[in-house]
Amino acid sequence: MQILWRITKLAAKDRWRMLAAWVSLLFSTGFFLTVPKLLGWAIDDVGNPDTTMSRMVTLGALIIGVVMLRGGFNYVNLYMAESVSQHLSYRIRNLLYDKLQYLSFSFHDAQHTGDLMSKSTVDVEMNRHFIQMGLVRSGQIALLVGGASTMMFLMDWQLALVSLVFVPIIAVRAIFVSRRMRVMWRQAQIEMGLMTTVLQENLAGQRVVKAFGAEAHEERKFAVKNESVFDWTYQAKQLQARNSSFMQAVFWGSTGIILWVGGQAVISERMLLGELVSFIFYNSMLVQPVRMIGMLVNTFARAISAGERLFEVLDAPSPIEERPGAVVLENVRGEVRFEGVDFGYTERPTLHHIDLSVAPGEVVALLGAPGSGKTTMMSLLARFYDVDGGRVSIDGIDVRDVTLSSLRSTVGIVQQDVFLFGATVSENIAYGRLDATQEEIVAAAKTAQLHDEIMELPEGYDTPVGERGVTLSGGQRQRLSIARTLLLDPPILVLDDSTSSVDAGTEAEIQRAMEAVVKGRTTFIIAHRLSSIQHAQTLIVLEGGRIAEMGTPEELASSGGLFSQMAEVQIAADLGGHPSTAAGLAAPGAAS
Repeated sequence: MQILWRITKLAAKDRWRMLAAWVSLLFSTGFFLTVPKLLGWAIDDVGNPDTTMSRMVTLGALIIGVVMLRGGFNYVNLYMAESVSQHLSYRIRNLLYDKLQYLSFSFHDAQHTGDLMSKSTVDVEMNRHFIQMGLVRSGQIALLVGGASTMMFLMDWQLALVSLVFVPIIAVRAIFVSRRMRVMWRQAQIEMGLMTTVLQENLAGQRVVKAFGAEAHEERKFAVKNESVFDWTYQAKQLQARNSSFMQAVFWGSTGIILWVGGQAVISERMLLGELVSFIFYNSMLVQPVRMIGMLVNTFARAISAGERLFEVLDAPSPIEERPGAVVLENVRGEVRFEGVDFGYTERPTLHHIDLSVAPGEVVALLGAPGSGKTTMMSLLARFYDVDGGRVSIDGIDVRDVTLSSLRSTVGIVQQDVFLFGATVSENIAYGRLDATQEEIVAAAKTAQLHDEIMELPEGYDTPVGERGVTLSGGQRQRLSIARTLLLDPPILVLDDSTSSVDAGTEAEIQRAMEAVVKGRTTFIIAHRLSSIQHAQTLIVLEGGRIAEMGTPEELASSGGLFSQMAEVQIAADLGGHPSTAAGLAAPGAAS
């Protein structure tokens, strides 16, 4: 119930709409409860020879007026309930989206995109449905049951006891079914998230699917997840149908007993015929609540399951949070220090006691086999993750003691895996600086050697790049990413293998442009090709999460160590040779 209470508190922020829904519900139900009494009076008056035509007309007009008033208030109730539920779903979607923006990489590393999408759509809709149909309608059930039961006891308490004897049976059944359906719907929603993940991966990877002719495999994979969603949903719906049928059977069974006992009361003149008819009408009013109980049990169960999944995200702690009193990085010189840094993504360490000092404006190249820790070091610098031991500092200030916004604007990263949004070229370049002028955007594109190719596009800088930048070549996407980072004008620049997707001619142009870019900036170049490190003043070779070699290019080239082996292998490969030490490129030091 705690989950439902939290959802209700979120909905209660629209307190005036909620109040209007409840007040209109109260009036609507009140007018509804008067109709059977008026009908009973009309039936008794019909059998009374002293009844005048004017009284019958008055009763008829009164009944019509009450029904119309009931309809008007019912409309207001439905409108306000829908308004509150829509505002709730709007609020939850914003809360969820905002939370996802600020959760650290470690959270997203452990999540499936499809499951998060399912939570943001299906689970939010389940909570909206709970407010619209569950919270407000449960009030109607309470009012109808309470009002109709009171009127029945006032008319004949003995007959009322007979009609209500089945209520405890229905209540116990509802509690039992609710517990089972909660488990079923939670599992169905989990399976829905997994199915959405398969769908999302398939749509994003259509080029790979078609390139490998894996359509049949993808169909089978989706069918398995789709069947799981079908099975759990079908089981839940079966239980809901059995529960609704059981409750209706109980109710109509009680109605038959009422007709028999009530008929005896009319024959014995303990009740008037009109009173029995009113009593039966009041009893029939319990049909809607009884039928709604089955629906409400389903709604509450789904809302609890959906709410649990949503609050798992909304309550998730982020390891990367600003400390109280965090300072803003200003007038950054660019001195970077790693002091005894240890880090691991899991229990297995990735970096081991890294000590490194980089002077302002120094250009440092990081080399090593995949998985040696190059990108991880830069992720710690930008504080995508926090160190397990030691500290990383900029100008002597621990990165954990500064605001995240100032840190991320200080450290500009050109990532190896380029992601572009489905917007225009201009909007993608200006993503980190939304207030950038067109002249600044063009200047960044020129520095990245991309301006001429942009001008050849159908709409120039206003050309949409398509989803994930599919309308651009790999090299163009890479250079657009470089332009996007350069527009920030960061004092510390990280180039994560940023020329890996360009040809030799384009790379040469970018390297010439980089002479001006890296000047005066502290620059880290993560590289696999020797041509990418020609501006580096210091080389650092990582192996197994440790600094294996460090020095100037000339020093390491003549040392006969890991760097010289990597250089020999790459030069031989570029010349078309096949040296016996080729394995050394994948694992430096593995062969001599």
